[in-house]
Amino acid sequence: MTSAAVGFDLDMTLIDSRPGIAAAMRALTEKTGVYVDADAAVSRLGPPLRTEIRRWFPEDQVEEAVRTYRALYPEYAITTSLPLPGALAAVAEVRARGLRVMVVTSKHGRLARLHLEHVGLKVDELAGDLFAAEKATALTAHGAGLYVGDHVADMVAARTAGVPGLGVTTGPCDADELRSAGADLVLPDLTGFPEALGRLMRLAL
Repeated sequence: MTSAAVGFDLDMTLIDSRPGIAAAMRALTEKTGVYVDADAAVSRLGPPLRTEIRRWFPEDQVEEAVRTYRALYPEYAITTSLPLPGALAAVAEVRARGLRVMVVTSKHGRLARLHLEHVGLKVDELAGDLFAAEKATALTAHGAGLYVGDHVADMVAARTAGVPGLGVTTGPCDADELRSAGADLVLPDLTGFPEALGRLMRLAL
């Protein structure tokens, strides 16, 4: 691996944000009077917020619902969202190898930053509001040589950027789905990341 950065997705790759997002969705229901099935919403995390909001709100109310949700989010979603197994060690391993850490996520950048600060994850670059192939622009711009994610769209991002994709099955997609989307390697979680990083670096030599 000749590039100087490793990119990570955020939700369900580095952090388990399901409890917090569910709480924020329930708060959105209470605030707007529009029912949102919070449990269903957190079972399919990955796509941009507007994709989920459109399931519940008429199109002419989507933008207002997004603004309301994002205003509620810091109060309801941050403190209950904790690192997934191996996440902190994975970031530490990247730094130990002299590489930079970047997070590329579909989440709004300001809210992603709150999560990172809460769990003590320091990153060199953060790019938000990007999904699937859109993420490739940030990965390329910041010199990522690997992208790690839990969603098939993350593997699309890696393929589009021309870098290896490492999938983890901590999110809504299983190993077969991730491999079919182009994952070079799939792990059950990030506890095996240090060894996997070494393997991918050796393959790149």
